[in-house]
Formats: sequence, C-alpha cells, structure tokens
Amino acid sequence: MGVQIVGVSFNSTSDNSAWANSEGFQFELWTDDDRTLAVYYGAAASVSAWFPNRLTRILDSNGNMILEYNSVDVSTNPYDVLNDCEILFGGN
Repeated sequence: MGVQIVGVSFNSTSDNSAWANSEGFQFELWTDDDRTLAVYYGAAASVSAWFPNRLTRILDSNGNMILEYNSVDVSTNPYDVLNDCEILFGGN
C-alpha cells in the first residue's frame, strides 16, 4: 500500500530501540524528547507533559492528516488502521 508506520514516544532512542527489538516491531520508533510532535498532533497538552496519550494519525504523502483515532484500544487499533488504510490506499 506504500504506507509507512512510525511509533513515537518520549523514551530515549536507546530505550525505544531496545523495546522495538524485544517486541520484534517491524516499524520505526522515534523519540520526541522535546514533545513537539505530541503537542502538534494532540497527544499531549503541553511540552511539560510526563507522557503522551495513545493515538493514531494517518497522514497523506504531503503530511496532511486525513484520519485520526483519539481513543486507541491496543488490541483492536492495528486492525482498524489496516482496514482503513486498505480502503484509503488500496489493498493487495
């Protein structure tokens, strides 16, 4: 589908790398140490937040947000996002 998946957290790059390796993630984890991405996309109210809220954003190739999930259930969100991406971008 040409979709790139990226996870973002406040954890250090080394912590994110260790976690991704231990979980077998097949996507990148970025570190938002200054919390600007979290504030921009609504995962945190301010840069002084201790942790971000879990949410998902789907962006088009120009970086415009085209779909957002503000209440993320980790057991169903990946399936919901995959289904919506197949509708938006075409499945295999």
